[in-house]
Amino acid sequence: MSGGRPGPGAPHDGHGARHRAATVATATATLVAAAHAAPAATWLPGVRRAVCPALAGRGRPDHIALTFDDGPDPRSTPRFLDALDELAVRATFFVLGDGVLRHPGTARDIARRGHELAVHGWTHSPPWLPTAARDLREVARAVRALRQTTGAVPRWYRPPYGVLTGGRTLAAARAGLSPVLWTAWGRDWTARATAASVLATVRRDLRGGGTVLLHDCDRAAEAGCWRAALGALPALVSACRAEGWTVGPLAEHGIGS
Repeated sequence: MSGGRPGPGAPHDGHGARHRAATVATATATLVAAAHAAPAATWLPGVRRAVCPALAGRGRPDHIALTFDDGPDPRSTPRFLDALDELAVRATFFVLGDGVLRHPGTARDIARRGHELAVHGWTHSPPWLPTAARDLREVARAVRALRQTTGAVPRWYRPPYGVLTGGRTLAAARAGLSPVLWTAWGRDWTARATAASVLATVRRDLRGGGTVLLHDCDRAAEAGCWRAALGALPALVSACRAEGWTVGPLAEHGIGS
């Protein structure tokens, strides 16, 4: 008779079950983290140019897409709008939703002057931890803020830091947005950036059909560094036109066509 006493295999079986459960939990967490992080490899320029030309912002070979991140900011964005008016250029502004709510007049002015508005997120939040639910909520909220404030219906999404995680990819898809990064940037967020350094850095990687990333404010950068990007604009547009390229927003860039 066995009575109420557990057999000799019971303690081992219990330990085994706990071990298997822990293994499954670890494997699940690993898979979740991998699914979150894998798309972030597209941050590497070589990867996205080779594997995802549309994500890199490759468009018509006779066109350059000019884009700005991190606004709107009433201290600096209007200066870019004035400069673009003088150059007869329209651009795409990837704005942050909370900035649109804080500075609705500046956001409306971007649209009023004929520029394209796109989504950069709700805040300039870091992407390092899996936050799919937050990404879904915040991207949708940014789209609503843009629509309600400016009447614009955004088409594009560029994640903060250019890191396209699994959660951010899903959030863009749910919101009906197409992710777009860039092919050339100006490194205009540093304290040592100058108009000359921004121009030289952009031109190093600039080819027909490319997308240029600059910043129209210093929200996530060194104070006042936007002046370097602003100072580089006339020479950059002139250089593009000398190559026979027109400069304009992503809406006119022919991505995926």
